[in-house]
Amino acid sequence: MAKPRKAQTPVERRAEELDTIASVLPLDRRDELAELLTDQDIETLRHLVNTGMGANTLRALTSDLSYLQAWSIAATRASLPWPAPEALLLKFVAHHLWDPEKRENDPDHGMPHTVDQILRSQGFLKSAGPHAPDTVRRRLASWSTLTKWRGFSGAFTSPALKQAIRLAVRAVPRPRKRKSAKAVTGDILARLLVTCGSESLRDVRDRAILMVAFASGGRRRSEIAGLRLEQLTVEAPIEMESGPPLPSLAIHLGRTKTTNGEDDDVVYLTGRPVEALNAWITAAKIGKGSVFRGIGRWGTVSKRALDPQSVNAILKRRAEMAGLDSGEFSAHGLRSGYMTEAANRGIPLPEAMEQSRHRSVQQASSYYNNATRRSGRAARML
Repeated sequence: MAKPRKAQTPVERRAEELDTIASVLPLDRRDELAELLTDQDIETLRHLVNTGMGANTLRALTSDLSYLQAWSIAATRASLPWPAPEALLLKFVAHHLWDPEKRENDPDHGMPHTVDQILRSQGFLKSAGPHAPDTVRRRLASWSTLTKWRGFSGAFTSPALKQAIRLAVRAVPRPRKRKSAKAVTGDILARLLVTCGSESLRDVRDRAILMVAFASGGRRRSEIAGLRLEQLTVEAPIEMESGPPLPSLAIHLGRTKTTNGEDDDVVYLTGRPVEALNAWITAAKIGKGSVFRGIGRWGTVSKRALDPQSVNAILKRRAEMAGLDSGEFSAHGLRSGYMTEAANRGIPLPEAMEQSRHRSVQQASSYYNNATRRSGRAARML
């Protein structure tokens, strides 16, 4: 006689429900999230998945919701209330935007030590000091979005909250930092590619990642990590005046950070990047699904796509191998590097934007202006 099935605990049930949306929303902390998130949180995420919200947006919302729930439990010993009262929003700002100098004389200023230790032990806090204002604003925006999806309106636009953020930012000004301290221009990319010189699977994969990400207009790490074979279309070779024709490939981007998913945004690869990509696809025996995947200790290619953060880690590792300061580079440097290199080579801005798919002329032209200023007469007065 079969034994009766043991009843699931609420945490086990939520963990199982998280698995059902994992294909759209990769989760590497499933068990922790199952404990933090409520049944209604999971239902909200499932609803967002069904509405077709982009995977990157969902990842960000889930990350912010997890942090907010962890903070609420640590700070108030209760899950987030919906809608959140204005006082709780102000407490969130006070815990995250504070003056380090004032804290030296007033230990009660900023986030309480006990709350800090709980969040740090859970892996939600890693660096010391107050949060970046943009991070606080983003989490408040996610909080507001999730509140609206639950059918409530919150105090997120209240004058008191806006004033609290404004005063906190003014009290501790922070210089705006670039996403990547240094752009990965053509010369830097060449040094990184030298470290991928063997025919090992890892070198073949990393070479393809670097070349494809750069040559396709400086694609974001999420776009590279999420690239699928079904997005690639072989195009007719490009005829050259001298030498053999160059292989050509189209990448159909679909939904990205700057598109709505309805436009068929396409970028093209020509020559060496196509050869590098084909070499990886052949070596890894990829017949469908994710193009760039993890590689196990014994050279086994995973069936799962790389995490976007892994693309960043690969670039930093290659920078270190090339004798560069890995702290000065990030995956975004490939994007800024592409535009900077285009400016240095005299490629017209509209042509470069067609490949990079920048929507803002102001943002894209900043790379061109910087390149011109650096080499212009005004910078060479002596």
